[in-house]
Amino acid sequence: MAKGKRKVPDINSSSTADIAFLLLIFFLITTSMDTDRGLARILPPPPEDTQKDVTDKIKERNILQVYLNKDDALMCGGDYISIDQLRQKAKDFIANFDNKPNLPEKTEKNVEFFGPMQCCDKGVISLQNDRGSSYQAYFSVQNELVAAYNELRNELSQQKWQKPYAELNEEQQKAVREVYPQRISEAEPKKYGDKKK
Repeated sequence: MAKGKRKVPDINSSSTADIAFLLLIFFLITTSMDTDRGLARILPPPPEDTQKDVTDKIKERNILQVYLNKDDALMCGGDYISIDQLRQKAKDFIANFDNKPNLPEKTEKNVEFFGPMQCCDKGVISLQNDRGSSYQAYFSVQNELVAAYNELRNELSQQKWQKPYAELNEEQQKAVREVYPQRISEAEPKKYGDKKK
């Protein structure tokens, strides 16, 4: 008996594209994407065309210089300090409670809810780090500086309204921010070990 060649039936592949599309949608919906996190910083608005090129000289007393070197050693205002001391140094600088002549000058402002107040709104914390400094040390410094502002704002809101800053309404928070505006300036990182800067 001679066997004839059998014809193998074709597989219907018309729905494979639909199945692949459904699988793709399923994996896109069920997969979670990692979101990048960064530092919350408000950039200054771009200069207007009509604005003249005026550079205000900031008095030395109004700047707190914070340096982080390649060995993660922290220098604040000319003194080497530990990261644990930075928050208190920053708070003393920002608030200038005793109106010391080497700390930021105060200006009289009429702040909503508070009335006339002496505010240190000219103080700037200037942060500069070395390219060799670690990310962990850099973020620790950033956290301490922001925590200094947050603590001062919380203390003021507790004193005025007996509740933390986060629980205040928008107008109250704006008034507290006017008393303690967050002014952190970050200079471009440098490599201090190089001869060329």
